[in-house]
Amino acid sequence: MTVPVHAIESPWGRFTLRSFFIDAAEPAIVDTGVSGSPHDGIRPALEALGRRVEDVRWILLTHGHIDHVGGAHALWELTGRRAEVVIGAADAGFLRSRRAHVHEFLDLRGLDITDPAAVSRKAADAAESISGEMEPTLTVTGGEVLDLGDAKLRVHAVPGHTPGAVAYEVEGSGDVFVGDAVQCAGAASGFPGYPDPDRYRASLVLLRDRVRPRRLHLGHAYRRADGGFFPADLDESSSREALRVSLDREAEIRAAVRRSLADGLHPTDSPYSPFESVASALGYTGDPTLEPSPFFTTMRGYLTRFAQLHEVDRCHPTEGIPT
Repeated sequence: MTVPVHAIESPWGRFTLRSFFIDAAEPAIVDTGVSGSPHDGIRPALEALGRRVEDVRWILLTHGHIDHVGGAHALWELTGRRAEVVIGAADAGFLRSRRAHVHEFLDLRGLDITDPAAVSRKAADAAESISGEMEPTLTVTGGEVLDLGDAKLRVHAVPGHTPGAVAYEVEGSGDVFVGDAVQCAGAASGFPGYPDPDRYRASLVLLRDRVRPRRLHLGHAYRRADGGFFPADLDESSSREALRVSLDREAEIRAAVRRSLADGLHPTDSPYSPFESVASALGYTGDPTLEPSPFFTTMRGYLTRFAQLHEVDRCHPTEGIPT
């Protein structure tokens, strides 16, 4: 059955945050923005549609990053604490603890941080942008089916951007909500961010070959290959394009990192150091120091993947999962 879907956008610094309203018998909100988004964006958007935030019965989180779970507690409060709050099991810690976001920042970016105040800023960001710590109602790992009354949503595991990232597919309609699992050519920074390149690519292949969305709903304004932006809701043709651009860009980045590792990484005065050669090969001129830094997150992901040079030679970036 086809149920209406409405994109809800709100600004947050350099980014456009997206939530989606599934107007089912048991209404759902996919992703919640940051702490102010439920009051400033979601509630007025629902009122404009003739709907009430109090009637939302499902809060579906695609992954655990601040700009997707930050408003979860506030939205849950607005529903009278009646909504079911769903998140991938491996990302549930981001909902339970603000400190988990700081730990992730240190794990992904610790080697690249030269400013000691960066960690303090991350902690302050988590304190300000996350409306509250909470326990999810339900954690999922993929394969579950959620019953919204007149619609059923199938959960797909799509890790790579985060370990517990999931996509929600409305069965029968082909609407698929992917959060940041499909990053095309990057968002505001113009570079995709994923700490686990193999799992990121495998998730894209899963979406392309098995899920085959007829309408893809992206978590941010992501860029096309020519630098323009995809809209919030993609038809079937644009969905295929977004997946193709994502896979092509991942293959380009993987190949550039392989070449740079074969030549040897060398510290320089460049803000991209020690990955200046990768940025140059890809024609990337964005500012890698702006947080969150997808450039360094992704570089560290490949560096971990290619820790042994013989692994580089065994990779096949055009396949689903490199071996």
